[in-house]
Amino acid sequence: MDDDTTEPFGFPAIGRKKVVAAFDGGRLTSDGGVMLLAAAERQLGICDRLAALIFDPRDPARVVHPLADILRARILAIACGYEDADDLDHLRRDPGFKLACGRLPDSGRDLCSQPTMSRWENAPSLREVVRLMRAMVDLYCASYPKPPAAVTLDIDDTVDVVHGRQQLSLFNAHYDERCFLPIHVYDTATSRPVMVLLRPGKTPSGAEIRGHLRRLVRQIRRHWPSTHITLRGDGHYGRPEVMAFCEAEGIDYVFGLPTNAVLRAAVEDAADDVRVRRAEENAPVLRRYAETHYGAKSWGKQRRVVARIEASTQGLDIRFVVTSFTRGSAEWVYDALYCARGQAENLVKLHKAQLASDRTSCRSPLANQVRLVLHTAAYWLLLTLRDRIPTTHELAAAEFATLRLRLLKVAGRVIETASRVRLAFAAACPHAVLFRGLARSFHPAGP
Repeated sequence: MDDDTTEPFGFPAIGRKKVVAAFDGGRLTSDGGVMLLAAAERQLGICDRLAALIFDPRDPARVVHPLADILRARILAIACGYEDADDLDHLRRDPGFKLACGRLPDSGRDLCSQPTMSRWENAPSLREVVRLMRAMVDLYCASYPKPPAAVTLDIDDTVDVVHGRQQLSLFNAHYDERCFLPIHVYDTATSRPVMVLLRPGKTPSGAEIRGHLRRLVRQIRRHWPSTHITLRGDGHYGRPEVMAFCEAEGIDYVFGLPTNAVLRAAVEDAADDVRVRRAEENAPVLRRYAETHYGAKSWGKQRRVVARIEASTQGLDIRFVVTSFTRGSAEWVYDALYCARGQAENLVKLHKAQLASDRTSCRSPLANQVRLVLHTAAYWLLLTLRDRIPTTHELAAAEFATLRLRLLKVAGRVIETASRVRLAFAAACPHAVLFRGLARSFHPAGP
């Protein structure tokens, strides 16, 4: 302690006894659960995998902080809620984080500081950043013990407001903000991230989306040549270039489709029937489905279009989707298939809001993409930890913020002796049994 934190302060007296306090408790950590994250990281091998893809020009004989350790400290900090690299100036001495990074809490060297981390965020070249992104796709494919017969991938973009003049940031009139619009791709059925890509703050064109998907599908096909892929997205992605690419690659798709006069006319009879039936039944809401074949001039062919028609006391609402599926009812295509993509928005929230992946404040877009990779790695650690929780437990489907509060923010005293390091966690931890079970699941042979 080299500041005023050791100076005592007080609280109101209780039971006629004075209450005094000071930050002088010794080698304590408030993030004891970081050890669980460290076990998940060792299982996945994320940090070693990423570090191997970045050129390190330093003299190995003089390296104090190996690149894998630098990335590991940053990723663990993000998962624990410290999204700013400035926090490493304090966490570098935290006994829990030191132990999680493979260093002894007292006799071991402190972790890297913020300037070291910031330099490495800006160090990778364009080619190396591309390799890092491919590594995350490889990690997704490796998360399956064997190639699945089929997967459904959800693609979406989200606004990332900037507060400066970062490269690639643009003013977006829809959001009335200067921003990025990064693309997120998830395997929604398993909540696993596939790709997170930084891009300018404008709506992507069909040619741009096709290029991103071509590279993604090529990378997935290297692992799963026979897996059937279904792609889902909103109206941004229902572009003729994208649909033509999917059809050429044997990929099924269902995309939102903006309404127009031709589509409304095609389902006019069905819409009138729904409106009349709702009035006759005096129902607050009545929903029906219809389908047609439609071909815009830019499409060059007819495609199946499904309409969801909903009449209510507020009026008539019609939504359209275009799909490559020739089988299945219109209700199944819209309700069971297309609407399920709404879960992807929750996953984007986990990534963006609960892991603060919108902290893309570097000037260079390459550095900001590196940050997205690091935040995605932190997402993998928390997801791996959650997947270890028994399905009957209340935290089995918890959001990351809840996991952080219940399992990571656990106080503990770290005691280093000549022969061992002992972690003494808070006796009143509400989820001590689960914590112990998770630790043993990662280390079944441990004490």
